[in-house]
Amino acid sequence: MSSTPTPPARPQTPIRSDIGWSTTDRIGVFGRDLVNDLIGKVNLGDMGFLEITGRLPNERESVMFNAISVTLVEHGMTPSAIAARMTYTGAPESMQAAMAAGLLGLGSVFVGSTETSARMLTEAMATRAPGQSLEALAEATVERMARDKQQIPGVGHPIHKPIDPRTPRLFAIAQAQGFHGDYIALLQLIARTGEQRLNRPLPINATGAIGAICCEMGIPWQACRGIAVMSRAVGLIGHLIEESRQPTGRELWRRVDDEASAHMKGRFSGE
Repeated sequence: MSSTPTPPARPQTPIRSDIGWSTTDRIGVFGRDLVNDLIGKVNLGDMGFLEITGRLPNERESVMFNAISVTLVEHGMTPSAIAARMTYTGAPESMQAAMAAGLLGLGSVFVGSTETSARMLTEAMATRAPGQSLEALAEATVERMARDKQQIPGVGHPIHKPIDPRTPRLFAIAQAQGFHGDYIALLQLIARTGEQRLNRPLPINATGAIGAICCEMGIPWQACRGIAVMSRAVGLIGHLIEESRQPTGRELWRRVDDEASAHMKGRFSGE
């Protein structure tokens, strides 16, 4: 009776990370000592840049990255803030759950368009033919998105009309720091082409501007939503602290329940 042959051992891929490591008395981050090189010497925005790129920013990059990070920290009682507050109402012992609830809603409509606008611009530039003007590239991009029935990311805003006040400020900083190039110009042309095609204003919003600026800085589009999430997380902490002192969640719950119940009562009574 022959025995079943033992399968060969699967080759193991080394598990490694170049980001961080720890020993009993040291913590390393991309080759830097956390205690002696970073704590007290590097601000949070620069630390975020280090984690994303593997290096500390130069002065121009620091100003720009911190500006885009600050931009998305706060925007009032947005769906993400409301979701966080409502979750806190049900589980005040778990701030991390309330923050997670708010962050889970950051997608293609709110904040996440930093990623989709940066991806649109990156892919458009990758297909740019030799000698093709940015105007022609913008027209081709808008035409492709219309054909595929896709919305143009990074343009339009439900509140800020006819202009998002954050956008010109971001572009002015980008200009001053040397990050105002073809990606921003292309986004501006795409917005203008989209306006002409749809015959309505399509102002570049803050997330679209940030997506373009990240492209100018060489930050990959895959990181852009993460940067936005990082920023909004700071704002959600503030909303939850305020919620603990000045609750709104129960009032929101009562109003929604009252209106929904009134609607159902009207249906049953024949009103």
